[in-house]
Amino acid sequence: MAKKLTPQSQDFSAWYNEIVYKADLADLSPVRGSMVIRPYGFALWENIQKNLDQMFKDTGHENLYFPLLIPMSFFEREAKHVEGFAPELAVVTHAGGKELEEPLVIRPTSETIIGEMYSKWIMSYRDLPLLYNQWANVMRWEMRTRPFLRTTEFLWQEGHTAHETAEEAEAETIQMVNIYTKFARDYAAIPVVTGEKTVGERFAGAKMTLTIEAMMRDSKALQAGTSHYMGTNFAEAFDISFNDKENKQAFVHTTSWGLSTRFIGAIIMGHGDDKGLIMPPRLAPVQVVIVPIFRKNDAEAKEAVMTKANGIANELKAQSIRVKVDTRQGMSPGFKFNDWEQKGVPIRLELGPKDLENSTVVLADRLNEAKETVALDRVVGIMADRLEQFHHKLLKRATDFRDEHSIEVDNYEDFKASIEGNWLLVNHCGSEDCENQIQKDTKATPRCIPLEGIKSDGNCVHCGEKSAYERKIIFAKAY
Repeated sequence: MAKKLTPQSQDFSAWYNEIVYKADLADLSPVRGSMVIRPYGFALWENIQKNLDQMFKDTGHENLYFPLLIPMSFFEREAKHVEGFAPELAVVTHAGGKELEEPLVIRPTSETIIGEMYSKWIMSYRDLPLLYNQWANVMRWEMRTRPFLRTTEFLWQEGHTAHETAEEAEAETIQMVNIYTKFARDYAAIPVVTGEKTVGERFAGAKMTLTIEAMMRDSKALQAGTSHYMGTNFAEAFDISFNDKENKQAFVHTTSWGLSTRFIGAIIMGHGDDKGLIMPPRLAPVQVVIVPIFRKNDAEAKEAVMTKANGIANELKAQSIRVKVDTRQGMSPGFKFNDWEQKGVPIRLELGPKDLENSTVVLADRLNEAKETVALDRVVGIMADRLEQFHHKLLKRATDFRDEHSIEVDNYEDFKASIEGNWLLVNHCGSEDCENQIQKDTKATPRCIPLEGIKSDGNCVHCGEKSAYERKIIFAKAY
């Protein structure tokens, strides 16, 4: 049997690092801070990508691709943007054995190079809106890295749109964060809180940043996706102007929005337990695993069990259910059970000679850890419904956990006493000085001002000044 994982209650970070590698999601790369995404982890990312991409296309967005290398001068045109990214830039200074005339930045994000191209593509209001997205890799030279959560290189999608008016761009920003919210809930079974970042937490150069915040099983927050309204900041810096309907020159209003392989971290930490991963079935690389059981030297039993296992698998595949028959040799059934539990496969079927004699199969549910005996002639027919039930049970489990660990606090002493293991809903004055002092005292940061939430009803939990927001905001420790 494989070595057990460190219990979450003992050391959540150790549990996380162990399961990433033990479940074959990723491996260490020879390059500092980077990871190799293994087939099981990449299959999860492909399912995320496939479903999100369709949601983007359903709302009129098209995919395209921009270069990996961006001239350094592009970053210097938008002061706040370069200030925000300067410490993380990786820069190419030599190529072909010679020093480059201008250094090239390995893309940390693409607003600048996209702005340059949009300035060429947009001439008239008739060219608007531009609704584009790209799936790409980016590089940010992080000082402290952790697989999926924060790596030097990672995969993501970044949407970049241009609009005639502020109202259209703001509506786009809201639409896209709502898509992330729906995706997290309906595909990943993660009940995120959707809200706006405070001024101090906005994306560099943005006028408004919207976010989805997910609660992990240690009650910390994880920013799982963001959508930004840029105003005309980038349009002015890159001269993205156009003739409007009154034949006057105007600057476009731009947005950007992104979700990355960090979302895999959200799935790991949002659902996993001491046995390992628990995969949301709508994204799981393997939704059902069949473990055939027979004695090594019993060829007749092996043939009968494998024939039936493969038959069940083919019937499930015909229903578009992702299924795998575990044919690995030299491993005991117990080892395989443990391995698939660690990988978080929602449903496991155990099939041996005695099961065939009784025309039954053993069904193991990863979430409630229950085993039941099911008639062979029923198992295929019930599987789609079982996977649906699994999704809803997983979503309810995560929602109940979030709600149990979200509390209202009215004074700073209670704030400091309650911040460990909870999200705190508080009145806040909006001051960055207050936010910085709270972070210094407690390591908690403002996660978001919920778009829907509890009405603000008093003064700032820290300084006592009047609340700046209509709703109470969330403070929490975060990844």
